[in-house]
Order: sequence, then C-alpha cells, then structure tokens
Amino acid sequence: MEALRLEADESAAQAEEYKAKNKTLEAENTQKEQEITSLTHKNQVLEAEVEKLEGSVKTYKDEAAGGAAAGSQAEAMQRKIQVLEDEAEESDRTIRELNEKLRQTDVKSGHYERKVQALEADRDQWEAKYEEMAKKYADTKKELDDFVKEVENI
Repeated sequence: MEALRLEADESAAQAEEYKAKNKTLEAENTQKEQEITSLTHKNQVLEAEVEKLEGSVKTYKDEAAGGAAAGSQAEAMQRKIQVLEDEAEESDRTIRELNEKLRQTDVKSGHYERKVQALEADRDQWEAKYEEMAKKYADTKKELDDFVKEVENI
C-alpha cells in the first residue's frame, strides 16, 4: 500500500510537472503563432511593396524611353519659369514704386487736410466776424433809420 501511495505521489508530481511543461509549451506555441502571423503580415506588406516598386521601375523605364521629349519639355518649362520670374520681378518693382507714390500721396494728403482744417477755421472766424458785422450794420442802420425819423419829425 505504501508503494502504491509513493507511486501515486510520484505520478501526481509527474502530472504537475507535465502540466507545467504543457503550459510552457502552450505559451511558446502561442508566441510562435503570433510570430508567424506577424511574419506573414510583414511578408504580405513586403510583397505589396515589391509589386509597387516593380510598377515604379516599369514607369521609370517608360519615362526613360520618353526622356528626350521630357528633356525638351523641361527646357521649355525652364524658359517659361525664367519669363515668369522676370515678370514677377518687374511686378515687384512696380509695386514698390506704387507703394512709394502712395506713401507720398498720404503725406501730401495729410498736409492738405491740415491746410483744409486751417482754412475752415479761418472761414469760421470770417463767418463769425461777418455775422457780427452784419448785426452791427443792422443795428447801425436801425439807429440811422430811427435818427432819420426823428430828424424828419422835427
């Protein structure tokens, strides 16, 4: 009986050891499956990239065949670019000149605005003097008319 117990204990210990090994092997298997999945995905990505690069190579070969036409077209474009750059420089120069003229016009405008304000102030003074003189004239005329009436009554 003792031997059976020892054998059962050994079997239980061995079973525990096998369970631990099984867990370890399952974890390794899961890790390997994940690694396989990752590598499969990487492989698919690389295959797609290879296809893309092969397409690019074909395109570049086609473009190289038409390179002479592209070269002359590039030269024409360079000339166009140069003409446009020259026009842009001329436009910039014109804009700078116009900005300077605008600044000068603003300065003159400010000067004339001050003159207008001064003239308006003078006008207001002259109008006030005119009104004052008109009132004095009216008063004097009334006095003269009153005086003439008095003199006539005498």
